[in-house]
Amino acid sequence: MAQKKGGRVVSDDTEPAHVPLQAILLADSFAQKFRPITMERPKMLLPLVNTPMIDYSLAWLESAGVEEVYIFCCAHSKQIIDYLKCSEWLSIPKFLVTTIESHNAVSAGDALRLIYERNVIHGDFVLISGDTVSNMSLTDVLEEHRERKKKDSNAVMTMIIQKSKPCLVTHQTRLGNDELVMAIDPDTKQLLYYEDTTENVKGVLALDKMLLVDNAAVSVHNNKLVFFLSLSFDSC
Repeated sequence: MAQKKGGRVVSDDTEPAHVPLQAILLADSFAQKFRPITMERPKMLLPLVNTPMIDYSLAWLESAGVEEVYIFCCAHSKQIIDYLKCSEWLSIPKFLVTTIESHNAVSAGDALRLIYERNVIHGDFVLISGDTVSNMSLTDVLEEHRERKKKDSNAVMTMIIQKSKPCLVTHQTRLGNDELVMAIDPDTKQLLYYEDTTENVKGVLALDKMLLVDNAAVSVHNNKLVFFLSLSFDSC
């Protein structure tokens, strides 16, 4: 509403400051599945149809409307930074790519803590691995994430998962001998249990009985892959 002040009309209507859509790209898988290949070359620079995989990830983020990307580099960080310097990614208008280098992180959690401490993320953001290949629209995912957060301030993460097709030869749904087990509320889609380990005995799953007591229905899966995450630091 406009108010008169000193003969001038002053408007109370101020446009909210633009908050760019941000993403964190982990250029380190913190795993050893591709050894010995990745002992000399980072997984994100391995070619897929003659193109480094990190290019697919950045191209998707740019096409999805992401404006700022923070690339977290750990193992073989110099190779990744040198590659980006010689690429087009540092010169695309309205697409700011910044590298963050650390040699102390041993997990994605360590990487997120370090980025949080640098105070460069200012709202909702997308977290992906540097070997993500996708053409999925982010619009609906981010909108659903924000609506869920309005209803529940503790809902700081939305995880995108997809069904993994088993290999025709080995019948495995995941690479190597690791197993990912998820328990999901089929009605609310809330993630109730998550375990990614190689220690489970095949065919045996131990769940806390309180999980079954507190939830009317639980859907258990071991054929899912985590695609990407939409998170919020400001609610953590």
